[in-house]
Amino acid sequence: MASTNLPTEMKALRYNKPEDFEIVKVPLPTLRDGDVLVKHIHEGEFIAEFPLIPGHETIGIVAAVGPKVVGFKVGDRVAADNSELCEHCFYCRRGEGLLCENWTGHGINLPGGFAEYCAYPQAKLFQIHNLTDIEATLIEPASCAAHGLDKIRPRLGSSVLMFGAGPTGLMLAQLLRQNGVTQLTLAAPGGLKMELAKQLDAADTYIELSRSDPSAQFEQIKKDNPHGFDIVVEATGSPKILEDAINYCRRGGTLVVYGVYAKAAKVSWPPSKIFGDELRIIGSFSEVHMFPQTVDYLDSGKIKTKGIVNKVFKLEQYGEALESIRNKSAIKAAIVFED
Repeated sequence: MASTNLPTEMKALRYNKPEDFEIVKVPLPTLRDGDVLVKHIHEGEFIAEFPLIPGHETIGIVAAVGPKVVGFKVGDRVAADNSELCEHCFYCRRGEGLLCENWTGHGINLPGGFAEYCAYPQAKLFQIHNLTDIEATLIEPASCAAHGLDKIRPRLGSSVLMFGAGPTGLMLAQLLRQNGVTQLTLAAPGGLKMELAKQLDAADTYIELSRSDPSAQFEQIKKDNPHGFDIVVEATGSPKILEDAINYCRRGGTLVVYGVYAKAAKVSWPPSKIFGDELRIIGSFSEVHMFPQTVDYLDSGKIKTKGIVNKVFKLEQYGEALESIRNKSAIKAAIVFED
């Protein structure tokens, strides 16, 4: 294993069960022949299955490489694609890796980035050069937005209504406007995220929804757009908004299920509307093989990201980081590992 002088243990944040986390010392990961050991710098926030070391949006510096690794050396700055595919199931053999029946992800059901080190297959690492550490933490969510664009494939001149102003939604909005969409309306409650959306120039029209009763704004959207929109993107994760979103689709339009929803959530749509209006309903879950394009896009500066990560914490401040997300003072928080 080519490496610098490495410790035998590392500091990590570990969840034993929901809401029960602690900072512990654990052994360094064991490298497979094609693995690269990455020392983490910044991490995006995410919580998933338990018990687990979370963290699925990670960047860092190569600290060691396995004997069969090519193209990486100690000291390289890299971003990690968190997903690992089995390569042999029904969907993998059809080239549909995102649907892999044995899909695993670092920070979800594999050890993730809220630790000083993590081992990744070399095929899942990408060198970064011009991006700052903070900008690079957004490569994974921006890749999800890039996959969303790939699924939607807007026609030139399309109109879009997007519900929600979260980080990946704001990046998807920018991608849509740069790839065929001529009019994008963003509907979300007023506050930090909506102000950031305006600073990023993410939309053409902004509708600030009342948090208590947005019915008046919803009716105004319908009045101002009597034929609806070519594409409606539900990016809030609210089943109630998703259920209503179909009513803003133009005949022949597309409804994009883009938010993250509880597994028990359900919606009810009249099949006669889907049938009669020839609507297309698509989902966009994550990303596979979108990192290279996304790194190039972010490097170009065409996607504006300044302000999306607006809070930075040390690992020992993880509880504070969680609270900043809960109280909505953080749009997106990052954990910083320091020597």
